[in-house]
Amino acid sequence: QVQLVESGGGSVQAGGSLRLSCVASRSLYSGACVGWLRQAPGQGREGVAAIEGDGTTTYADSVQGRFTISKDKDKNILYLHMNNLKVEDTSMYYCAGAPLVHSPLEPYEYNYWGQGTQVTVST
Repeated sequence: QVQLVESGGGSVQAGGSLRLSCVASRSLYSGACVGWLRQAPGQGREGVAAIEGDGTTTYADSVQGRFTISKDKDKNILYLHMNNLKVEDTSMYYCAGAPLVHSPLEPYEYNYWGQGTQVTVST
């Protein structure tokens, strides 16, 4: 069983930046697909960004050009750099992983989930 622990969330004004981190309990990032997904109150969970074992990255259209996903395989840490944050980015952000996925932004693809970290963007 893999445990994922997110950190780095917080409150920021629109236009600001945050960096989320996700530490895995064991090596998950070398070959698996790992990603960030989010869920706003009253809404379903949606994929934000993912990075596959070969380094291929996928982004939701809503964050393309503003968010960057990266991983440090040696330290088992996954990052999400978020720039130019918007009010609509306000959500609980989850780190997730799976051995193999076909649709990297689909929540149902993921086997392992963290507890989430809250991001709140205000005007």
